[in-house]
Amino acid sequence: MFNDVPNLFSPLQLGAIDLDHRVIHAPTTRLRANEDHSPSAMMVDYYRQRASVGGLIITESTHPSHDSRGYEGAPGIYTDAHVAGWSKIVDAVHDRGGRLVMQLGHDGRQSHVDLARGAAPVAPSVVPFVGQALTKAGWVPVSPHRALRIEEIPGLIQSFRAAAENAKAAGFDGVELHNANGYLADTFLEDGTNKRTDRYGGSIENRARFSLELVDALVSVWGIGRVGVRVSPSGKWGAISDSDPRATFGYFAQQLNRHPLAYLHVIEPRVMGVETIDEHQAPVASSFLRHVFKGPIISAGGFDRDGAEAILARGDADAVAFGRFFTSNPDLPERLRSNLPLTPYVRDAFWGGTERYYSDFPRFRELVPAQ
Repeated sequence: MFNDVPNLFSPLQLGAIDLDHRVIHAPTTRLRANEDHSPSAMMVDYYRQRASVGGLIITESTHPSHDSRGYEGAPGIYTDAHVAGWSKIVDAVHDRGGRLVMQLGHDGRQSHVDLARGAAPVAPSVVPFVGQALTKAGWVPVSPHRALRIEEIPGLIQSFRAAAENAKAAGFDGVELHNANGYLADTFLEDGTNKRTDRYGGSIENRARFSLELVDALVSVWGIGRVGVRVSPSGKWGAISDSDPRATFGYFAQQLNRHPLAYLHVIEPRVMGVETIDEHQAPVASSFLRHVFKGPIISAGGFDRDGAEAILARGDADAVAFGRFFTSNPDLPERLRSNLPLTPYVRDAFWGGTERYYSDFPRFRELVPAQ
């Protein structure tokens, strides 16, 4: 199934998605959508610039309903205007020979009433925490959340199914479930945030039920090999926690094998170069999930070029997702292939803003004109 000695620039098949190289654009929250949550013109430029022949871009987290956002400026995929806006981005990426997968996510308790027409954020259970949401007034403490009633869950799952249908109508190559970083699906899965006593809480099997039903819904729309899932077994973002991540994520990954998914996308600790991951950390692709999940694995975690090549050579991952350096290097695959210098990223421009430090970064050949 996999090449004997893979490297960043060997071809790869992610389910039904064929790639010419393994440098993946990670989902990066940039918050440049229009007022109606449709993609903006500068978003079209951003994605076009980062498309490469046979390369895969995973979009920023895109929301299936008006009340599923935790950040002003995040895009949606629940209206005709959203579909039309995303279609422009799909066309721009495809015109450059690239592939595009939409990440679908619900931010759950990491939100604010001002982002949901006065409705309280939702979660599997009420477990108070300290966090921030981005509203039109700026960064503010999250609003108190409420526990979802069991009869509301089918409607949530249907919103993801409808979002998957809209992504398909927009021309995407697949979808990814955002089951990481302490957002809604992740809070159902992990026992630090799921204190339910019904069929969606308690045992690992019950806590995984919501996420697996979401996967079932996405696969019902997209079929074999075009659905991915992102997880963060070592994550702490959003005050997420689990008492036994090896058991929880091992069970979840094993259950994902019931569908021929495109990939499992694992956020690892910030490993950067070739340093060894601490064996006492929560399970990650390089130390655990590779032995459970039967399909391709994408690893993300602050990798540099050497670290990415090392994890591929070890066979612990099949592709590597880059986030921060893709923000400031639209031609990142080309730079990594030729080992060219990287333009530093600008952290202050990550979440919201204008074209400045977003879609105005030059390609390397524009920085160093041909002699």
